[in-house]
This record gives sequence, structure tokens and C-alpha cells, in this order.
Amino acid sequence: MYFPATRLLTILELLQAYPALSGAALARRLEVEPRTIRRYVLMLQDMGMPIESTRGPGGGYRLRPGFKLPPLMLTDDEATAITLALLGSAWLDIDLSGVAVTGALSKIMRVLPLAVRERVQAVAAHLVQSPPAPAARADATLVMTIGDAIQRGRRIALDYRSADGAQTERVVEPYGLAGWWGRWYLAAYCTSRRDYRLFRLDRIAGAEVGADPFAPDAGFDWQAFVAEQLARWSSAWSIEVEFQSDLEEAERRVPADYGTFAAAPAGVRFTFQHSDLPAAARFLIGLNLPFTVLRPPELRTELRQIAEQIIRSIGDSDGPAEA
Repeated sequence: MYFPATRLLTILELLQAYPALSGAALARRLEVEPRTIRRYVLMLQDMGMPIESTRGPGGGYRLRPGFKLPPLMLTDDEATAITLALLGSAWLDIDLSGVAVTGALSKIMRVLPLAVRERVQAVAAHLVQSPPAPAARADATLVMTIGDAIQRGRRIALDYRSADGAQTERVVEPYGLAGWWGRWYLAAYCTSRRDYRLFRLDRIAGAEVGADPFAPDAGFDWQAFVAEQLARWSSAWSIEVEFQSDLEEAERRVPADYGTFAAAPAGVRFTFQHSDLPAAARFLIGLNLPFTVLRPPELRTELRQIAEQIIRSIGDSDGPAEA
């Protein structure tokens, strides 16, 4: 299935690959009428693409001789968006290679105009992110494998570790992926449980995509299912803290859909729900914002335990005493 933007790019790719193509040939390849091709060509010409029309029995369209499209065309805003996404890749909580991220970032930075590059570098120099626990990171290859299975409508055989630690084998019909609070989830129909389930990607030890397609349930709203399940899971703890910062700084460091902000005497009050109190404590520490715990008192206990672990890991900084 083609979309208009995809068709425009496809026409450019075809005209780069062939000296010339007739309108009928382009129409067959793009599965549209020849008059639609004429309209697309006019749109591309209005964008500045040097597409020439040739008349006669062998007439059609061609790119001006000697013209080559650059490998990647980005506006300043588009390049900035990609760069900022790479800078914030830790928030994706996917086990991406640091070399791959750094390499992609350096390539984009090299082609940015000086003014845009300086603005982005200013952000990079003052950016603090909250890294997730390594064990919770989703494998990038697994994410791509599941995404491909969803796109092609294929069942997946999973080696899955349940919440109680039991290893199980599941065959699921995948519908969508969701990232939430440092974890990735797969929304799918489990054929063995005969019901819809959320599967944590960090608990999947293996995934094999089947060859036969399944028929998706058109009445199943997987996004609403994910929202409902995650809202239910995250309601175990109601957490409220007060950041000693201004609202702008707090909103810059905390994703908008993680909770709610309100003005407070000493700064900003932040309220959110979380099912995992230790994970919530690590998240708050990683924000690098001074804060006071308002509730629950159990959160203070978790923070003390983390602090004690850090102190034990540091040990005696002065080294052993000499006799």
C-alpha cells in the first residue's frame, strides 16, 4: 500500500534508476492512474525537482541529465528533531549500541548548519537523563523482530519468564508495542491463555516469528487495552514529591505524561503513580533535581536503602590505615 508522500519518493527513486520512464510504466508500478502520475510530477517540479517531460511514442519522464539526489534531504527542523531524539535515546530504554548512537549522532551533527549545530550542542552539554536499570532494557533486535511480525500479521512463539519466575512457552498474535516507565511491553493475544495479555520485553528470552498469518480482531483496540492495563498496574503506589526547582526545569526533565505538576511553597509539587517503588526511587534520583518526599513514607525507606548501598560500594575513600 502506498501513501502520497511514499509515491513521490518512489517516483524520484525510479527516475534515478532508469534513464526515462513513461507515465504508463510509472502508473503500473505505483498502482495509480496515469493522470495521477502527471499530478505527482507537477508537485515534484513545484518542489524544485528537475523532472523533464519527453514527448513522442517513447515519451515519458526523466531527471535532468547529471542531476543526482542527495542521499538524505532534511530541513533544519527535521535534522534538529533527529539529533535531539538521538541525544534522548537513553529514555527509549532499548539496548542500543552506544557506538551506533554516537556514530549516527556525529554524522547528523556534521551536516547541520552552524547555527543549528551550536543550539543542539548547547542542549547536549546541559542534558541529564535518567538511565533505566540494565536488566529492564529491551533488546533492539527483539523490538525490530516483533515490529516486523506485527506489520506482517504473523504469530510469534515466545520463550517467556512470567512474573513468578516460571519459564513458559507462549504462541501469541501481536498487535502493538508500548514503552512506559522504563519498560517495553507487547500487547498480544495469547493462544494458550485464550485472552489478551501484556508481555514485558525484558522477560522474553527468545522469539520466533511464524510463517502463517493470523486474522487480527478488528474490534480489539490494543492501545486502549495497553492504557487500561498500565493504569491498573501503576496504581499500587501514589507518590508525591516536592522539587526544589522552578516549573520549567521540572517539566524539561520529566515527561509530561508521567504525572502532574502543581505550584508549591519551595518549588514544584509532582504527583504520579507507580507499581514499583524501588524503580520510582531510582527514577527520582536520576532526575538530578533536589526533592522532598511528601508521600508515601515507604519511599523514604527505599531512598535510604539506595543511599546505604552507594556508601557501601564506595567503601573507605582514605584507604586502609597504616600501622
